[in-house]
Amino acid sequence: MTDSSLPLAPSQSSSASKPQAVGQVQWLAGRLAGATLILMAIGSATRVMNAGLACPDWPLCYGQLVPSQQMNLQVFLEWFHRLDASIVGFGTIALAGLSLWKRRQLPHWLPWAAIAALSLVIFQGVLGAFTVTELLRFDIVTAHLGTALLFFSLLLTIAVTLKPYQAMGSAGSLRWIGLGAAILVYGQSILGGLVATQWALHQCLAGSQLCQVMNRHFWGVLPATLAILALVTLTLRKPAVSPLLRRLAIGSGLALLAQASLGVAALRLRLQVETLTVSHQLVGATLLGLLISFTIIAWRDQSEAKAVTRPESAKVVKPKAMASQTMT
Repeated sequence: MTDSSLPLAPSQSSSASKPQAVGQVQWLAGRLAGATLILMAIGSATRVMNAGLACPDWPLCYGQLVPSQQMNLQVFLEWFHRLDASIVGFGTIALAGLSLWKRRQLPHWLPWAAIAALSLVIFQGVLGAFTVTELLRFDIVTAHLGTALLFFSLLLTIAVTLKPYQAMGSAGSLRWIGLGAAILVYGQSILGGLVATQWALHQCLAGSQLCQVMNRHFWGVLPATLAILALVTLTLRKPAVSPLLRRLAIGSGLALLAQASLGVAALRLRLQVETLTVSHQLVGATLLGLLISFTIIAWRDQSEAKAVTRPESAKVVKPKAMASQTMT
């Protein structure tokens, strides 16, 4: 007779703590991804308001943690951008520390992914410093944006991979279409960053040769749009696709529509309305996040369903024929 008050065996205790550890890391990675999305929006607002050099030094602002005497809208934007970046940075340190501390209860790839996220956020901090010291050089600012998007994508990958999900095995080729669409949108985001950091639209309208940069961004819209439309159409036509994949596909289609509308409006108004420009970048990053989430879920839907239905490798040994019990 067993006593329920007895302590669990080490293997039972480890098994019981595994879902808790996974949930903690998944929660933290998801919150950091949301904070990074907000951080990119603040960074965009800082750029369009010409506040990138409002704090002339780094990492402090006018040599202070809070420059109260110099505070105005531009200084506040740059200071708050750095504050949010610091919060994300310390949160990523916590994510890496938690993943290493509870690595025995986590998937083997997770500590490496957390270390990669920490490396990206350190590199991002270095680029942030060069952005100020090199006086907003366009290539450094664009690399700053590209690294932020990679960091955001990695955090989403961690969070969505750890999310509880019941695989249905109906995604099929949707995972490849989602991956292709995500890569195209990431490339478009980089081209958009080049347009923004070189003020290519303003200079193009004034007759500058930077129209080439602008045209690449315009033409890049076509393949990304076709890939997203194909993803949405094929997902909605699959009757057995999971509800989560269907919602992510619809969200991607709506984000594409919003992004196109914001882009046309910003172009017609010649980037004179700052909120349109900020919203354009924010919706673009959101679209990338939706596509990455779709791709990860579609990949899990296929691989986890196969893992469940895969026959056991153990061979079945047929019983020998029983000897006759009668003696002649």
